[in-house]
Amino acid sequence: MRKITIDPITRLEGHGKIEIFLNDAGEVENSYFQVPELRGFEKFAEGRLSEDMPQITQRICGVCPEAHHMASTKTLDALFHTDPPSPAKKLRELFYSAFYFTDHTTHFYILGGPDFVMGPDAPVAERNILGVIAKVGLELGGAVIKARMQNHHIIHMIGGRAVHPVFGLPGGVSKGINEEERKEIEQIARESIEFAQLSLKVFDDIVLKNKAYVDLILSDAYTHHTYYMGMVDNNNKVNFYDGKLRVVNPEGKEFAKFSPSEYLDHIAEHVEPWSYVKFPFLKKVGWKGFVDGKDSGVFRVAPLARLNAADGMATPLAQEAYEKMYSVLGGNPAHYTLAMHWARLVELLYAAERMLELSQDPEITDPNIREIPTAIPDEGVGIVEAPRGTLIHHYTTDERGVIKKANLIVATVNNAAAVNMSVGKAAKAMIQPGKEITEGLLNLVEMAWRPYDLCLACATHSLPGNSPLPIYVYNSKGTLINKLG
Repeated sequence: MRKITIDPITRLEGHGKIEIFLNDAGEVENSYFQVPELRGFEKFAEGRLSEDMPQITQRICGVCPEAHHMASTKTLDALFHTDPPSPAKKLRELFYSAFYFTDHTTHFYILGGPDFVMGPDAPVAERNILGVIAKVGLELGGAVIKARMQNHHIIHMIGGRAVHPVFGLPGGVSKGINEEERKEIEQIARESIEFAQLSLKVFDDIVLKNKAYVDLILSDAYTHHTYYMGMVDNNNKVNFYDGKLRVVNPEGKEFAKFSPSEYLDHIAEHVEPWSYVKFPFLKKVGWKGFVDGKDSGVFRVAPLARLNAADGMATPLAQEAYEKMYSVLGGNPAHYTLAMHWARLVELLYAAERMLELSQDPEITDPNIREIPTAIPDEGVGIVEAPRGTLIHHYTTDERGVIKKANLIVATVNNAAAVNMSVGKAAKAMIQPGKEITEGLLNLVEMAWRPYDLCLACATHSLPGNSPLPIYVYNSKGTLINKLG
């Protein structure tokens, strides 16, 4: 038995590795996507004041603190039985749209894009943002930097800080915006729409006009027929901030639609002994292992899943991009993992359009931004769509609002089973007997998980009773002296 290890995997937040096992014939027999780090934020939360949770949970990582801040703030709304005023909700969504724009821009140009812009087999030293800028030009590189800088400015303006915002409160937000700030945000939103359209053109020119890339996207190596979950508004259109969770089956038919407080009726979590990441599945289908199809409870979240689970986009330009994507991919739902990169750009355009809509809303400068809670706290669930997929916060407290139990199901966790399936299928397709195993070939295996935009620090929480990964202790001479777990 031969083993191939990719450690660490690259261009993601956190630390993960891939173990691929070959049989005597040189064929892939099994593979594991392992997450060997543990954060344990669910345990950190116990005994803390619930109103501190929006500040605590966003420290899980620095990539998407805004998502945890918003999910936690919405959980406090439910916990304290308070409904924020309309201006506060719109400010939250405006803030969140700017965050989405920065995050999706980061992933496409820095994390996922190099595989296509530079090519899967490009030298490692060139397969990064510097290589991308060298190929597409300094002008586009400058546009990327400007777009991210402008939208981080909005995050700072509304959220109080550029990283780790401080404005979410149970029942509302801590500050509003004035007319001058509104006008500035409106102008940034207009420029962001232009940048999103430019990004879709870059994808069209570099990826869609390259037959080899299109064939790769549509290949069986990167295809899985799963259930899909995403948040939708009252018209079943994509919404990042609020709505119900909608699940469609592999044929695109609605399987479930439920409110955040009902998530436990639909989602359960499976544990494997070789990873700190849990594996959610659909309760009404059941855990059948790492397999896809209608009879498997595995579901996917993230950009493509959100678009698959919805009937369209709520803004006109994004709807046009949505329709073009599905016309090329053969209709909704699309099951091509690599198409997540395209779906991410459709969402980039939606985020910019939604920013413009909200910045032009007369209520956005209304000073009525908080409803002070008066009820005794008990239990609450808050859900948003993080850029990486559905993010669930669930807190239970005593009568003083002190956390007794917290459960966090983050996007990467929701995708964990599918990621393992994707890595395994790509490995079997790419690694063949007698074929040289190059770095470029192994990057093609990594490309199976990269579209999910993993955040592994977010993903590792509760222990399944004991440590699922053994800890080896070596002395200074490299001799094994102890094994824990």
